[in-house]
Amino acid sequence: MLKGIILLGLSAIMAFAINLQTASKSELMSIKGIGEKKAEAIIKYRKTHKIKSADDLKNIKGFGDGIVKNVKKGVKNKDALKSAKSSSKKVTKKSKNLKKDLKKDSKKKTKEMKKSLKKKEKKTKNKLKKKLSKKVLKK
Repeated sequence: MLKGIILLGLSAIMAFAINLQTASKSELMSIKGIGEKKAEAIIKYRKTHKIKSADDLKNIKGFGDGIVKNVKKGVKNKDALKSAKSSSKKVTKKSKNLKKDLKKDSKKKTKEMKKSLKKKEKKTKNKLKKKLSKKVLKK
């Protein structure tokens, strides 16, 4: 029973954990206590060192037990959650606008193609009329 509870707790922690070795700057900044400068410091550090655990962050200047604890527990910034929601809304709005623009463009191109076809059709008819009138005059 106790092993089950411990495993459940560990799996919950792992579900929230970020891979410090591959996380993007914005993912790192989503952790409470890590801003732009600290995220850049992590990225710089991992270019020359492999980050195996959150405890490795203590080797970087400015990182203490508090931030390491937040990383281990997956504590997120409130701002990061808000910005994720707002950016999601922006993406949805942009995609809707793109769809509208595509529809407008396709309608416009369809109209242009129809006009072009009508002009070609008219020219072809006129050429045929001229040829026919020449043949009739020759007879």
